[in-house]
Amino acid sequence: METVKDAVIQMIHDMPDSISINDIMAELYFREKVDAGLQALDEGRGIEHQEAKDRITKLGKISMLTSSFSNTKTQ
Repeated sequence: METVKDAVIQMIHDMPDSISINDIMAELYFREKVDAGLQALDEGRGIEHQEAKDRITKLGKISMLTSSFSNTKTQ
């Protein structure tokens, strides 16, 4: 069984030599979130497809409202 340390070393090894620490941290964060999500699904803690779509739609509307508000403040 591969350890977390082994997986991180392999991940960094597979990245280009010009990679920054911020890029490494972002990749680690992304992988941790994906792994946590997959574990939640395995444990039956997921949500239905339609609920996910509804949440994304709602977030998009909120995002549009906040970006419209910030644009009016800068004008």
